[in-house]
Amino acid sequence: MTVLDTTTTRRWIRPATIGVAVLAALVLWIVLVPVAGLELAALQGPALLQVDAVSVAVATAVVGLLGWGLLALLERRSASGLRYWTIVAACVCVLSTGDPLINGVTLGAKLGLAALHLVVGLVVIVGFRRGQRR
Repeated sequence: MTVLDTTTTRRWIRPATIGVAVLAALVLWIVLVPVAGLELAALQGPALLQVDAVSVAVATAVVGLLGWGLLALLERRSASGLRYWTIVAACVCVLSTGDPLINGVTLGAKLGLAALHLVVGLVVIVGFRRGQRR
């Protein structure tokens, strides 16, 4: 692989990571909802929020883009930007599981929603680290 090929490949890793994260989340949602028959629902204030495939895909894409934006900012401001971002991203991923564990309406919904958070976080963190600048 030439230098140009490596640079071009690296340029596509982060957008591809977001796509893979969306696909991974949707596959897990398919396993949990249509296949296993779980109802993924959570309380958001007084309202009951049904988690469907569209909300999974959109939320995953938005979170991935926000993570990418923060990473780009940290990489521009610090030579250790990737390390700082990884720490922040890992903390956000772990802490984000708290909401579904508290607000999920059933045990299955709590565990399923937390699993979605962890899968998306893992894919984004590993994928973005793979696309690091050298």
